[in-house]
Amino acid sequence: MTITTYLVVHLSAIIVLLGYTFYAFAAPAETKGRVMMVTGVAALVVLLSGVGMLVHLHLGFPAWAKVKFGCWIVLGCMAAVGYRRRAQADLFMIITFAAAILAVTMVYLRPF
Repeated sequence: MTITTYLVVHLSAIIVLLGYTFYAFAAPAETKGRVMMVTGVAALVVLLSGVGMLVHLHLGFPAWAKVKFGCWIVLGCMAAVGYRRRAQADLFMIITFAAAILAVTMVYLRPF
């Protein structure tokens, strides 16, 4: 696959992951199964396409990618947390937003 294909798949999966994660913070409890399935698949696609881009670009596993991996873990867990802790949804939305912003910052600035 080309780097453009990896990038389009990666960004599309991130949009789906973030959309369903924020939906999980307000969705009714009966939607949990479907939302968890979609966020799980989206998180896996984000991981695979991100690793595919690193391999394609011969970058190894630099420190900024490790930070992005940590953000991926946080984003992957937030939908489940959103269903379990409804009272703290505002806090978890802020954490989700901060993790997404940190990941974008890492990829564009590559500070280390």
